[in-house]
Amino acid sequence: TYIKVMNAAGDILIKRNLPNNFTVFKSTINKFLPDLVVGAESTYSYYWLYDGCREAGIPFYLGHGFYMKAISGNKKKSDPIDAETIAHLLRSNFFPMAYPYPKEMRATRDLLRRRHRLVRIRAESYTHVHIICHQEGCTDITSQDLKDKTARRELISRFSDRSLQQTIRADLDMIDMLTPFINQLELEIRNQAKSHNHRDYALLQTTPGIGEMTALIILYETHDIKRFPTVQKYSSYCRVIRCERESNGKMKGNKNQKIGNPYLKWAYGQILHNARRCNECIDRHYQKLESKHGPVRARSIMGHKFAVAVYSMLKHNQAFDEQRFIQNN
Repeated sequence: TYIKVMNAAGDILIKRNLPNNFTVFKSTINKFLPDLVVGAESTYSYYWLYDGCREAGIPFYLGHGFYMKAISGNKKKSDPIDAETIAHLLRSNFFPMAYPYPKEMRATRDLLRRRHRLVRIRAESYTHVHIICHQEGCTDITSQDLKDKTARRELISRFSDRSLQQTIRADLDMIDMLTPFINQLELEIRNQAKSHNHRDYALLQTTPGIGEMTALIILYETHDIKRFPTVQKYSSYCRVIRCERESNGKMKGNKNQKIGNPYLKWAYGQILHNARRCNECIDRHYQKLESKHGPVRARSIMGHKFAVAVYSMLKHNQAFDEQRFIQNN
């Protein structure tokens, strides 16, 4: 970690490259305490620094990497330049704040993200078997056949080519290997959720389409609904509304679409598919929107409505209200 200590006038008092060790870091800056604040960019490696500063009582501010780049606009990028930029932004009150996730729930959130990745890999294996079957003209294979642990192994014998057999066997082996491991992770995550925030976990599951794992994703990625002052802020963070890139009243493309949380975007996209299967009122409401706006726009509207509903539920500690959900436009 490259550090630069700067005073209010902009004079650099220390510039040094240090190992990622908080004891070394604190001994370096100790002579400036308590009149010192620490700022860092929100990359994957800020955990140790945030936890150390929090335990030592040193004010810590996490910077939003995208907005820091937009404000500073440096042509060159290096650790010394970044450290000086962060110091200047801090002393001039232009430091764009990000949210440092607390240590108590962070490990479980990261475990949930790892589970999300493993589920996607398993889904790719299912899809690949389907693709091979369609390529070879075997169109009678259903998703239920692939989910049957015994029946799916019989697929191998339907092909005479050894290479095809080996390809399908590799996909099935991947599915068989990942499934028990994913189940084990889910059990651990559920147990942690009950001890972290059981009330919100149960509250989220009153919503049609939100099962246990979707509720866990929303719970851990949102963390504390109070950190979003308005429902518009929360919707933007969830990527369920369009974030236009505007300059002087003119639209400048859609480069802002990746600002926010991709896991919440995925979760609110999945809720609609599940809700339509288990709730007739929501299904009819979606069909009306689809006939009026088309499928893409209708899905976008419904994703936003679910985000608004969840925000209100968590904010006011209320269960899902179906009539209010249908009536609100």
